[in-house]
Order: sequence, then C-alpha cells, then structure tokens
Amino acid sequence: MAARPGAVEDLLTPDAGFWRNKRVFLTGHTGFKGTWLALWLTRFGARVRGYSLPPDRSDNLSLTTHLAAHIDSVFGDIRDATALDAAMADFVPDIVLHLAAQALVQTAYRDPVETFDVNVTGTIRVLEAVRRCPTVRAVVVVTTDKCYENREWVWPYRESEALGGRDPYSASKACAELAVAAWRASFFEGTAVALATARAGNVIGGGDWAANRLIPDCIRAMQAGLPIEVRSPHATRPWQHVLDPLRGYLMLAERLWIDGPAVAEAWNFGPSLVDVKPVSTVVDEVTRLWGDDASWQPIGPQGGHEAARLAVDAAKAQTRLAWTPRLPLRTALEWTVAWYKRNQAGDDALALVLEEIARYEGLGNARP
Repeated sequence: MAARPGAVEDLLTPDAGFWRNKRVFLTGHTGFKGTWLALWLTRFGARVRGYSLPPDRSDNLSLTTHLAAHIDSVFGDIRDATALDAAMADFVPDIVLHLAAQALVQTAYRDPVETFDVNVTGTIRVLEAVRRCPTVRAVVVVTTDKCYENREWVWPYRESEALGGRDPYSASKACAELAVAAWRASFFEGTAVALATARAGNVIGGGDWAANRLIPDCIRAMQAGLPIEVRSPHATRPWQHVLDPLRGYLMLAERLWIDGPAVAEAWNFGPSLVDVKPVSTVVDEVTRLWGDDASWQPIGPQGGHEAARLAVDAAKAQTRLAWTPRLPLRTALEWTVAWYKRNQAGDDALALVLEEIARYEGLGNARP
C-alpha cells in the first residue's frame, strides 16, 4: 500500500502492486537515470513507453541493457510538438515521468541557447501534450537540486527557498520549475491531473558514461591507467545512489495518483547531511575501492562558475511521503565501483542493473 502522511516507515515502497499494468510515459529513457527507472518499472509490471533522443554513444546504458527489448521505445525530440503529441496520445498513459533534459553544466556553458530550449521549451511541450491527453492523472517533472539561488550557505536548501542560477544549466532548471508552477496554476488546477516537480542531483551508479561527470570521468581514467583529473576537489555536493531519488519519484507519482492536489508541489530528494561531502572525499574513496594504484590530481576550474557548496533539505519528503535515503554514501560508492569493475570483467549490464535493484528493494528503509 502507499505511504500515508506522517508515516515513519513503509517497507513496501515503492508499491509494485500499484505500478502493475500502469501505463507510464517516460521521457529521457535513453539517459542514465531514465534507463534505470525504465527497467525498474518493467520489473514492477508497468507498461512503459519511452520517448527520447537516440543514444549518442555506443556504451550508453540503454544500449548495453537492450532496453528497447523491454519497453516501447520511441525516438524523438521533446521540442517536436507534433511527434510528442502523437506518441503520448497513441499510448494513452496514466502517468507521465519527465526526465528528458540537457543535464550537463559544462555543455550548458558551450551551448546555453540549446540548454534553455531543451530544458524550458521542452518541458512546456511535455505539459502541453499532457493537456491534450485526457488519460493522464499524475505527472512528475524532474529538475535538479541546482535550481536554487545558491548563496553558498552551510545549511541545505528547502523547497520554499528562492529559485535562481548563476550558470546557464542551473538557470534553465529554475525556469523550468517556474514554468511548471505556472502551468499547474493556470491549466491543471481543478482538473484530474496532479503535477509535481522533483529536485535531486549528483546521482551516482553503474552505467553512467556522460562526459564531465565525476564518477564516469573517474572510471574512464582508472580503466586507462591514468590519474583522474579533478576540477573542483573542495566543492561539496549531495551525493546519492541513483536508486534513492528514483524511488522518490515513484513514491511521489503514487501519491499524486492517490491524493492529487495535496502533494502537487515541489519536492527535494537528497541524502543525509552527513553524506554531503567534498569531491576530494569521493575521489579518495573511489580510488581506494578501485585499487590498482589508482590516483587523482587537481587541475583547477575549466571555465564557468560552479557552486562551491550545495545541499538540499529532504525533510518534507521524509515527513510527508515517508521517503528516506536507503544507501549511505560509502555504500553507494561501493555498489557503484563494484558495478563498473564487474561490467569491465564481462558481467552483463542488464543483469547487473536488475541484481542491484533487487538488492536495493531487499533493504527496506533500513540503511545498511
């Protein structure tokens, strides 16, 4: 059953029975988080249609797990209103999970116009497609923990804090949050559609090969026998295993379906504050776990502003959704490094993902 407001612990979250035979329209299914989420949904028995750009590299997790054999995969641009509307209307979804985005800070510096177009206009196109699809009842739009006006505070940001962003990526996600709030108030209030946003970031886990992300950069360097080059070793981030925020998205969607407007708002999904650690701490642990004399070296900033300190307060999700992070950072890093080492040794990517999901489900809400 779904968790109720004020619940302290629910070992059955997310609820597999809830998702069985639900029709889920998932944007960004070829991304790292999107692939993990799609495979988790199929494990629950959900009927998933993914809508995303094709993978842009041969080691993409959606390719190595053969995701297209497990879901209904449609390639398209979320800014293409005609294609998007047709894909959604034809599928008649119950729930929409919007993950598609330009998700890299350094890419946003190189192409800020494209980043704003994808992250803002693309999100609006998804919301407009939902307006024209009468079967949808719950929508979760995933943004980022970087959507806040970062004042380099020592305390974490709550959902009520001001939105903003000094860099194009963060600003584009803050704009997406504002767009969702406007569409919710202007077009979805009083309708059958419950719309919420989910803010999480600095997600780690096996199968991420994106450029300019810490863990993939570490893995590539270590596999090549080279020192890891680290841009900002003293920057702190709210690190979390990919399955923790994905579980939050699923639990939020369940509650949107059940309680509607009562939870149609913004939600943070972040780790315990003890796991908000500097980049250097994470890289030290990764190199220790990898072995083989792995090492790293600072190279200094590579252009463009990046926040030195970032953390989010997930107390609202813990209190009202009964969501808590299950994996402390040390365990998350152990699982992640082991995933890459086993995959490098020849273990099948799909089997590794499904094995890790099953292991995670077996934890309940108890932290290992």
